Amino acid sequence: MATEEPIADISATPDYAAQLAYWSTIPSTVDGMLGGYPQVSRMDLQTSSNFMVKLKAQMPVPADGVKRGVDCGSGIGRIAKGLLLKHLDIVDIVEPIKKFTDELLAATDLPETGGKIGDIYNVGLESWEPEEEKYWCIWNQWCLNHLTDDDLTSYLSRCGKALTAGGMIFVKENNTNNFEDVFDSEDSSVTRTDENFRRIFSDAGLVVVKSELQRGFPERLKLFPVRMYALRPIKKKAAEE
Repeated sequence: MATEEPIADISATPDYAAQLAYWSTIPSTVDGMLGGYPQVSRMDLQTSSNFMVKLKAQMPVPADGVKRGVDCGSGIGRIAKGLLLKHLDIVDIVEPIKKFTDELLAATDLPETGGKIGDIYNVGLESWEPEEEKYWCIWNQWCLNHLTDDDLTSYLSRCGKALTAGGMIFVKENNTNNFEDVFDSEDSSVTRTDENFRRIFSDAGLVVVKSELQRGFPERLKLFPVRMYALRPIKKKAAEE
């Protein structure tokens, strides 16, 4: 999460070592994961669920009947527990900070019905190499801002190859209100414009199937706009937006 306060430095790029150092100091709580705005979690998860339901009709179930997904940049598994396990059979986890995944594994609030947690990869997204044609759903939220443009393009290209025939990549990230991307030196992250995201998606060989803005966050918080994208490799697209 981030507010729309102006940030002076628009030329810097994410530093992965600095990010790890920053996130290692953050508590393993919903408040920590959401940067001090835990009150938006419920609305966020409900809107994401509604968005996913709209896309499911365009997502044929894999031949083996198993809807496997992955929560990328998972943190303590807020999205895995509150969203993905309700829609998927198995949810893998990608998260470089081990204390966060330890918190997920120790959680007592995992759903008693629905999907199960699968494999856990304690690695940064820039280094993660997913198995090809493995995932029906790849969810990325408030994590892609930690990748450089080049690494994000490469990462999304790998994700495209990791989809099953009917699968989709979901991206939910802040958009800047400015005409340029802006850099946050506190956590070494970049907030991108919608235009730059779409350029990167295209460079990664992906097409935007659907896009919506998050609604319902309190205006008094002055948060950045948050946009959801559903993506497919161009060769697998069902219906371009």
